[in-house]
Amino acid sequence: MSARGLYAIYDRTTLDDDLARVDAVLAAGAVWLQYRDKRPDAPDRTLLQVLRERTRAAGTALIVNDDWRFARAIGADGVHLGQSDGSVAEARAALGPDAIIGVSCSARIQRARDGIAAGASYVSFGRFFDSRTKPDAPPADLSVLGEARALGVPVVAIGGIDTHNAGDVIAAGADLIAVSGALFQAPDSGAAARRLCALFDRTAASPVTAHDCSGDLR
Repeated sequence: MSARGLYAIYDRTTLDDDLARVDAVLAAGAVWLQYRDKRPDAPDRTLLQVLRERTRAAGTALIVNDDWRFARAIGADGVHLGQSDGSVAEARAALGPDAIIGVSCSARIQRARDGIAAGASYVSFGRFFDSRTKPDAPPADLSVLGEARALGVPVVAIGGIDTHNAGDVIAAGADLIAVSGALFQAPDSGAAARRLCALFDRTAASPVTAHDCSGDLR
């Protein structure tokens, strides 16, 4: 699997139920959209069905955080698993060979290697900057992104990424940048997404086009 571009994190724990912002981010060229929800009554099945319809119409992959069983139930394109969210191998066996499965690695290359061996499609590192979404996550150095390039799967960077620092993260080796507050709490979510996508055009060795800040999803 290859992928490159903006990975939008729609975190309902901290963000309003604002589908107009979601639509703007999708239209601007986000290649993946993750539904993340840590509220006591999560998941919101009605919202997930709406997101499933809108991401499918936009050609964007829908990723569910934490729960591969729920991802399978609503027909999502994949799941993102944190370090306490269960077995990558079990998720792969259940979701099949085409599912996008990500694993959180903090700053640990060995965790990434283990995840890939178990069937992960991509590996995620961070936080790299102060983050309102995950303020207690341990920090990571940008150098881990360059080291992860040798692993042979897309490398995702997360944690406090915005339009001001995203270029440095991409230059350090990230294939995708996972962004939440700097997208969905920006004055203009669509404009913020377009600026972030444009960074991939400027840093790519082979230029790609806007929703083409994507590459192949699978």
